[in-house]
Amino acid sequence: MRFRKILIAAVLGFIGSSAVVPAALAQDKQQFFPLLTFRTGPYAPSGVPWANGFVDYFKLVNTKGGINGVKVLWEECETSYATDRGVECYERMKGKHGGATVFQTMSTGITFALTERGAHDKIPVLTPGYGLSESADGEVFEWSFPLAGTHWASADAQLQYVASKMGGLDKLKGKKIALLYHDSPFGKEAIPVLTARSKMHGFELASIPVTAPGVDQKSAWLQIRQSRPDFVLLWGWGIMNSTALKEAQATGYPRDKMVGVWPSGSDSDVKGVSGADGYSAVLLQPGPGADSKIVKEVLTTLHAKGEGSGPKEEVGEALYMRGLMNAMVAVEGVRRAQEQFGKGQVMTAAQARWGYENMTLDQKKIDALGIADIMRPVITSCNDHMGPSWARAYKWDGKKWNQSSEWFQADPKVMTPLLKAAAEKYATDKKVTRRTCKS
Repeated sequence: MRFRKILIAAVLGFIGSSAVVPAALAQDKQQFFPLLTFRTGPYAPSGVPWANGFVDYFKLVNTKGGINGVKVLWEECETSYATDRGVECYERMKGKHGGATVFQTMSTGITFALTERGAHDKIPVLTPGYGLSESADGEVFEWSFPLAGTHWASADAQLQYVASKMGGLDKLKGKKIALLYHDSPFGKEAIPVLTARSKMHGFELASIPVTAPGVDQKSAWLQIRQSRPDFVLLWGWGIMNSTALKEAQATGYPRDKMVGVWPSGSDSDVKGVSGADGYSAVLLQPGPGADSKIVKEVLTTLHAKGEGSGPKEEVGEALYMRGLMNAMVAVEGVRRAQEQFGKGQVMTAAQARWGYENMTLDQKKIDALGIADIMRPVITSCNDHMGPSWARAYKWDGKKWNQSSEWFQADPKVMTPLLKAAAEKYATDKKVTRRTCKS
């Protein structure tokens, strides 16, 4: 009994004096960012550089002291790009390390599965450049953020580029355009926009699905050979892209009449593929950025010290830059939230949500971040969770991608009616009450 009293007194004495020595005992403040990556499986060639860009940016932030002193903590969970595994990762990681700040799914299928869960759990879901296109409507999708663009925006910019090659949108009338798409939620996202555009401009649209992962395209290219479309829009992912280029060569379809979307415009899609020269892809920001200030910083700060996440040769490639940009907007949303709720403090998921809804990545900030050459400002609001959406085309010359257009912006005249109708249907089907945003 006496020993127990002595032990209790010692513990109480330690607790009472702990305020005197917090530096020795307290852990660094940490903001937790779970990463749903796919470094294995048929889509790994696309997933690995994307994930490495994420991780390198988080490392870079920590070398600068974190987010106003709050260190970035991240943990990867391997999904192999499978929706069921993505859901498992979400459930396993959402409560770790004090709770997830935000989830980035890196998959449209996983996004579809997690949109309701994120809203229920009050955890933001970020899908920069992909995901559920109608989630740009912040009045219906309070917890979803397709920052800087969606697949619908990609499809619209892609078609604008094709029209520019023909001499204008009016030249599309009477033409044949084939959509060769990955038969998944991602690939199907292109259909509503291209269907709407075909009615507006009078071109014939043929939608040709390719079963995942996309190694068997014989029947698809037989249709293309028979119909001889004026352009083929490629909506592939992973091995489907290089297979499509090889089939185009075997079929005799000119690669300069093939235009990919951003998931079909990485180095892994074209390097070592005979006959890929002349192929173009329209990349929703960002694009390749080998000369960007941020790339040079990653190389000197991380890779020069052997602390990079992958081969230094991939730094600056399109998918690597996408991962870097995705990590950047995640961090900058938290930084914005700190301006409202406390600089240098760990933000809750709800506070981070406010930051993503009030994103102010203006030109000055993008310049300071060192990515201005391949990105444009990202500004969001209560009713607009996407912000302005921009894309540029790049052409493969056999060795590297070269910019082949100026910026295209998704046309609100096309996007807004689709967005409004889809968001209203979602709200009705899911019994979501539309919130009213203050003007």
